Amino acid sequence: MISIIDYGIGNLRSVEKALWSLGIEAKITSDVKEIKASKGIILPGVGAFPAAMANLRERGLDFFLKEEVKSGKPLIGICLGMQLLFDSSDEVRYTEGLGLIDGHVKKFDIKEKVPHMGWNKLKFNVPSETLKGITEGSYVYFVHSFYAQTDNANVNAYAEYEIEVPAIVSKENVIGFQFHPEKSGEVGLNILNNLKGLIR
Repeated sequence: MISIIDYGIGNLRSVEKALWSLGIEAKITSDVKEIKASKGIILPGVGAFPAAMANLRERGLDFFLKEEVKSGKPLIGICLGMQLLFDSSDEVRYTEGLGLIDGHVKKFDIKEKVPHMGWNKLKFNVPSETLKGITEGSYVYFVHSFYAQTDNANVNAYAEYEIEVPAIVSKENVIGFQFHPEKSGEVGLNILNNLKGLIR
């Protein structure tokens, strides 16, 4: 079973529905015992970085998630959930993140329209199990105004949006998707389905 963390931040049901459609048992929960008993954790999220981190801290989930990662459990962040995996963000004000992947989240400073919203192509970088069976150039769906700056070695795929935007990142058992796989059609479902090989 995969736990989808309920911490007062949206897009939980769509992720749960997508996983069940793939035959992956998933449950929305904030119960520490249930999360501890699960084989993997998904940290979804839409909204602002400071509010999301405050919600995690209020529930004691920030420290708990770090401990679960240390134990070897896979943690997957989606959209804002991916950004929370990094050291810090400038959104609204400087806020520390979970610090599970080295890097900083900052607002786009580009000529293109912000937010980066809509379909964009994946440009592969460091190989990853999450991209098994996925064709380079496949389109996935993005909605975000901030992006992660991290070491190239942590980036499995980029999207081009005037600059190279990390779309999939990973470090050991921590994975992040900047796009919404649950809203990315067949490609997104195939990426989620690849999690089966990572969550044992």
